[in-house]
Amino acid sequence: MSSSRTGRPPVQRAPRRSAGPRPPRDNPVGRLYTRVRRAWDRPLTAYYLILGGSLLITVLGLVMVYSASQITALQLSLPGSYFFRKQFLAAVLGGLLLLAASRMPSKLHRALAYPMLLGSVFLMILVQVPGIGVAVNGNQNWISVGGPFQLQPSEFGKLALVLWGADLLARKQDKRLLAQWKHMLVPLVPVAFMLLGLIMLGGDMGTAIILTAILFGLLWLAGAPTRLFGGVLAVALTIGFILIKTSPNRMARLSCLGATEPQSGPVDCWQAVHGIYALASGGLFGSGLGASVEKWGQLPEAHTDFIFAITGEELGLAGTLSVLALFAALGYAGIRVAGRTEDPFVRYAAGGVTTWITAQAVINIGAVLGLLPIAGVPLPLFSYGGSALLPTMFAIGLLIAFAREDPAARAALAMRQPRFGRKRAAVRGSAGAAGPRRWNTMRRRAAARSSGER
Repeated sequence: MSSSRTGRPPVQRAPRRSAGPRPPRDNPVGRLYTRVRRAWDRPLTAYYLILGGSLLITVLGLVMVYSASQITALQLSLPGSYFFRKQFLAAVLGGLLLLAASRMPSKLHRALAYPMLLGSVFLMILVQVPGIGVAVNGNQNWISVGGPFQLQPSEFGKLALVLWGADLLARKQDKRLLAQWKHMLVPLVPVAFMLLGLIMLGGDMGTAIILTAILFGLLWLAGAPTRLFGGVLAVALTIGFILIKTSPNRMARLSCLGATEPQSGPVDCWQAVHGIYALASGGLFGSGLGASVEKWGQLPEAHTDFIFAITGEELGLAGTLSVLALFAALGYAGIRVAGRTEDPFVRYAAGGVTTWITAQAVINIGAVLGLLPIAGVPLPLFSYGGSALLPTMFAIGLLIAFAREDPAARAALAMRQPRFGRKRAAVRGSAGAAGPRRWNTMRRRAAARSSGER
């Protein structure tokens, strides 16, 4: 080895690094995205979204019903918690229906389709019988059950159409008959139009729109061709145009789109405009729970059709976005259940329920925001009304049952065990590994003495 002039050995330089690709830096946003994506793809994600989202919407709806209905109850010389107590009772009964529906097998759901359809048609006919049917806000779609309780059969007609239509299409798919347009339309479309006719006899066009959306959802899931789908849509739009054109009340609601003054010429847009006022005065976080001004007689139907406006006034933009996020999660979970199943009945029923809840939420919220005409439909699981809450919670139970029947979800649920059970199993295992328990030894000694052994 040669040395330098100073007599010291030359300094060895480190070899240069190759100009290869550098290792990626640790990105916290990417890490969070990966975790969320993994959690989103888990088998029980849809199950938790349906169960948790529906319960949160129902609980928040109870709180807002209590806040929005106090003034209305006092104006009617009723206790301030009158409407809340009725809604709470309906929520308890609906919870029992949800639990029962979530534990039923699909065969039992299919067995309920025809009795529920016949019962709904019978009750809708009774609505039109003088002395039995009750008119509310100009629509005769109610039956007096007794005392302050009333029943709206058209709400149960939505659930009946979903179950019966799903069972019908599933049986026809098993026989490979859906490729023929006659089997796809008959008898699904005639029965749906019969239900629509019974509903429109009472003047409730909002419920008729939801029923039409369910029909279109079932046809879409069944794979209806574009021409067939467009033909049914054209017939429905034509009938809807005639019904709107021949009703001054419906024309007035259509004229209130985009109105900024309570009296827009000859048309009274009081409810639509004051709904916008309530949302505008809420700000980012609202005026506080119970501090609404519009519910003091300014906004009609504050605890039913326009409860979303009171939510925006008291909880602000944060509260309304939370409600929208819960409904979006519920809709996504329903689509996921319908898309991942191999059972045709589950696919049609889950898609029908998801279409029903999503379409009704969009129509209600769109009317409150002034983007759609006021249709008079409640916000699902949120607005006051036991007749709407009971079948909706049963439908949520259907989605929970379908989410549990997924093979991956069923395996994940089977692997789960309560912590208390795991602890007891661990204690037993450790005791078995260490040796027999003391009380077992004492029992054997007592048995030996009684038998004369020494």
